[in-house]
Amino acid sequence: MALADAQPQALDFECETGNYHTFCPISCVAWLYQKIEDSFFLVIGTKTCGYFLQNAMGVMIFAEPRYAMAELEEGDISAKLNDYEELKRLCVQIKRDRNPSVIVWIGTCTTEIIKMDLEGLAPRLEAEIDIPIVVARANGLDYAFTQGEDTVLAAMAHRCPKSSAVVAEEEKQERGNAISSLLNFGKKKEDVAAEESEYHDHDPLVLFGSLPDPVVTQLTLELKKQGVKVSGWLPAKRFTELPVIDEGYFVAGVNPFLSRTATTLMRRRKCKLVGAPFPIGPDGTRAWIEKICSVLGVEPQGLEEREAKIWSNLEDYIELIRGKSVFFMGDNLLEVSLARFLIRCGMTCPEIGIPYMDKRYQAAELKLLEQTCNDMGVPLPKIVEKPDNYNQIQRIYEQDVDLVITGMAHANPLEARGISTKWSVEFTFAQIHGFTNARDILELVTRPMRRNNSLKDLGWDKLVKEEAKVKA
Repeated sequence: MALADAQPQALDFECETGNYHTFCPISCVAWLYQKIEDSFFLVIGTKTCGYFLQNAMGVMIFAEPRYAMAELEEGDISAKLNDYEELKRLCVQIKRDRNPSVIVWIGTCTTEIIKMDLEGLAPRLEAEIDIPIVVARANGLDYAFTQGEDTVLAAMAHRCPKSSAVVAEEEKQERGNAISSLLNFGKKKEDVAAEESEYHDHDPLVLFGSLPDPVVTQLTLELKKQGVKVSGWLPAKRFTELPVIDEGYFVAGVNPFLSRTATTLMRRRKCKLVGAPFPIGPDGTRAWIEKICSVLGVEPQGLEEREAKIWSNLEDYIELIRGKSVFFMGDNLLEVSLARFLIRCGMTCPEIGIPYMDKRYQAAELKLLEQTCNDMGVPLPKIVEKPDNYNQIQRIYEQDVDLVITGMAHANPLEARGISTKWSVEFTFAQIHGFTNARDILELVTRPMRRNNSLKDLGWDKLVKEEAKVKA
C-alpha cells in the first residue's frame, strides 16, 4: 500500500556505450526529396553510401527520384582531383537534366574524414551556376537516423526570407503562407476573407518538421479551429515557398529530433521557440495545441471533448495492449513520444532506449511522460541514451516484455528467440501526427500481437516457442 504523502518519481537517465546503433542519417533523403518537390539531393560519399541508399529506397525504384550519388573515387580521396571542378560538372549536369530550384549537398562520413570543405565550395559554385546550393552534413559519425532531416532543415532555415518594408503586405503574406493556397483552393475571395477574420490577432507562427501533405493540412486546420493562423511550414512543398521568418516570430516543432533546427531558428533568426510536447497521439496533440494557444494568448476551445472522442474510437485497439509491456531499443528518436502515448493507452514501459537525447528541446515531452506515468499509476521508464544492445537483450529476457520496438537489424534475431518485435522505422514513415492518426500508431503496435493471437488459434505458438528455446 502506497503512502498518502509519497512523492512523484523522477525520470532516471543513463548513457551506456556512447555509440549510435541506428540507420544512417543520409536516409533522410528518402522522405525529403519527396516533400520538397522542386529540390535535388546530391549525396557525396563512397559506393557504400550508394549501396545503402539503393537498399533503403528500393521500394521507390519505379518512381523517378530526385537524388543522386556523387561517388568518391581514389583520386578524390587522395586529393588528385579538384573537388570544385568535379562537383561543378555534376551540378551543371543536374541543372541541365532536372533544372531544380535548389540542390542540397548531403555530406557523409567520408567527406568529414577527408575534410572536404563543402561549405566553402557551395557559395562560389552557387554564384556560377545560378542555383541555390544548401549544404547539410548528415554523416553517421555525428548524427543518428532521423537527425539527417534536422541538419537539412537547419541549413534551410538560413535561406528563409525576411520580410521587407519594400515588399507589399499582400505579397509578403502570399510568400510567407504557402499553405494557405492549399487550404483555400476552390474558395471564393469573399469566403476566404470571412475565414481570415476568424483568426485571432497574434504574433506570426511558423511550424517546422517534414510531414506528408495530408498531415500538414490536418494540423494546420486543428490550429485554425482555435483561431491560430500558421504563417508557414519549414520545409515547404517548394523551396521557392520557404516561409518568411523574422525576429520575434514564434516557431514550434512537430518532431523530437529537430533540436538543431530549433537552435538555429532561435540563435540565428532570433525566433521564440514554443516548448511543447509533440503532436503524437491524442494526448500529445492536445498538449501541443494548448501550449501554442497559451503562448499566443488564445483560449483553446473544445480540445478536451475532441481528445475524449478520439480515445473512445481507439478502444478496440487499446483492449489488445492494455496491461502489456513495451521495450524501446532505440532508433529514430521518436521513442519518448511513442512511449508516452502507449503508457496512456494502458501499457507499461520498463526502458526507453534512444540514440540521442536533447533534454532542453524535449523538456515538455519528458514532463508529460512523467505526468502520464503518475496519472496511470505505473513506474517511470528508465531512459538509456546510446544503449548497449547486448545489455538490452539481457534486460528484455529478465523483464519478459510483450513487445520490443527496435531497428531492423535486431528484429529478426529477436523474433528467432521468441520475442515479438516491431520495426521502429515504420513509425518514421507512417502518418502518426495529430488526433486522427493515433489509430495508425496502434495499427502498427498491435500487428505483432494480432499475429500472435492468430498463431494461438492455429496452435502454432507452442511450436514457435519450442524452436526459439532450441535456437537460444
